[in-house]
Amino acid sequence: MRARAVENCCYVIAPAQTRRKTKSTVYGRSMIIDAWGNVLACAPDKPCVITAEINLDYVDKVRASLAVFGNRRTDVYSLADISS
Repeated sequence: MRARAVENCCYVIAPAQTRRKTKSTVYGRSMIIDAWGNVLACAPDKPCVITAEINLDYVDKVRASLAVFGNRRTDVYSLADISS
């Protein structure tokens, strides 16, 4: 999940389930990760709620430092087409 946050330069909220089954146990570990891959909150192995502050200015700063959108092919697609 940390790699996905960095690749997309965005916050990632990764919810997970925690429960015991007869054949397997699911341990949870929900996470909130910032645009640089830092884990801001991580749930323990029990049901709970986690929170973290989302800073959109930080996302802009990370995107500017990585220049991930420099290779975008706007001649192939347009974001305006997606939103309509």
